[in-house]
Amino acid sequence: KIRITGLGGDVMSKLGASPVSLPGNQIFESLISGAIDATEWIGPYNDYFMKFYEAAKFYYWPGMHEPSATLSLGINKNWWSNLSNWEQNIITAAAAEENAAQYEEAQAKNGRYLVKMVNENGVLLKSFGDDIYDSLAEAATEVMEEVRDYDNFSKRVHDHFYKGLREIGSWQNIAEIAFSNQRNRIMNLQQPL
Repeated sequence: KIRITGLGGDVMSKLGASPVSLPGNQIFESLISGAIDATEWIGPYNDYFMKFYEAAKFYYWPGMHEPSATLSLGINKNWWSNLSNWEQNIITAAAAEENAAQYEEAQAKNGRYLVKMVNENGVLLKSFGDDIYDSLAEAATEVMEEVRDYDNFSKRVHDHFYKGLREIGSWQNIAEIAFSNQRNRIMNLQQPL
């Protein structure tokens, strides 16, 4: 039993897990009581303050479904359409800034809090191997095909997303990922801690 929602939960279900949807404030007690065996949450910075290290001593990496969070803002269409362009632009800019700020904060603090969980609280890091990732990929492919085949709109969104992902992934492979791997090699930072 793992606390994980959405498409990630669908993937885990295909692998034999029982996904459980719980609000954040119920995760810790559910881990302690045994109502769930594992949880997916945000990252070390948030996990630390939720005190998950007291309830779960293994921390598996890398995650499979959410390398970072993307916030969303839902607004009533009628209300939105009655705003001026200036007001719409202010709300759009504020939402974009908050989305960027939460990502930047997590990136700045996740490493520090992972070290605290490991060195001060005895959490053990465990890496998912290729065999696990291959199984996750197979299940995720099935889930995404089901989503894609749901209706024509889902197909268009799926196809557009994957086209963009291929383009972005190509650039990341030769820029961000290659740079990070070389920097970590040169600075002897290959190991997570």
